[in-house]
Amino acid sequence: MNDTRLPELPSGDEIAVRGLYRRMLDGWNRRDGAAFAGPFAEDGEVIGYDGSGHRGRSVIAAELGRVFADHPTPRYVAAVRRVRALGAGVAQLEAVVGMVPAGARELDPGLNAVQTVIAVNAGAGWRIALLQNTPARYDLRPDLGTVLTEELRELVRRWGAVESSG
Repeated sequence: MNDTRLPELPSGDEIAVRGLYRRMLDGWNRRDGAAFAGPFAEDGEVIGYDGSGHRGRSVIAAELGRVFADHPTPRYVAAVRRVRALGAGVAQLEAVVGMVPAGARELDPGLNAVQTVIAVNAGAGWRIALLQNTPARYDLRPDLGTVLTEELRELVRRWGAVESSG
């Protein structure tokens, strides 16, 4: 019988992947497109909350720079749920995020999302290959949406809208 379990992710690699994610969110919260894109692989990709996609670190940096220049953007608060190996040099990070609109002190539950990051290490260190940002609407389970909103509100109260946990 074949063993189909995924390999364990060494703790140093998990720390590195979590660090990439924090740097990415910190770049967003500082409204700095280059800092947001910095942790991505050269050919990394972002699939945004609205379904838009951007491929390539320089494209991501330029597009986010334009967004930050043209729009007030909410700040992220996040909780990492899990980091796991998918194979040698490939890891998946799962997180939930909320956003606090510019000038507000409370998060907007309508902006809650689930984020999945695929990170790769091809020998030159860990980089983000893909960020998938999915609205956390929970249409058929509004109770789950309420629980998530309360968890994220607690993070805002404890850490403020500029911090990420996990």
